[in-house]
Amino acid sequence: MMAIDEIMNHYSWDDIPLDVLSDTISRKMITGERTMIAQLFIKKGGVVPTHHHENEQISYILEGILEFEFADKTVVLKKGDVLVIPSNVPHKATALEDTVDIDVFTPPRQDWLSGQDAYLRK
Repeated sequence: MMAIDEIMNHYSWDDIPLDVLSDTISRKMITGERTMIAQLFIKKGGVVPTHHHENEQISYILEGILEFEFADKTVVLKKGDVLVIPSNVPHKATALEDTVDIDVFTPPRQDWLSGQDAYLRK
């Protein structure tokens, strides 16, 4: 039987490198075997263009205000709000204030891990 220390990882956000994607969006990511957590920093006016992915997404706003747009609905999240976005639902996000957002994805976003996330790097 494996010791817990052999299968568990401990991280500090302070030690995770900042990935600068554009003038308005940057992130930090930690990935497990079946789940990914990301800290996103979106400056006021920053836009995550409309996209969709197989991954279920849970977004939790730590600071700021983030507006999500769906085909038939707009949802405005502020500090303390959480939104669950089902798999393959197209969505867009716009920061109405400087925003810090925690996103959890299951399974991990392979496009983010491989750098195939050009829609964020514009």
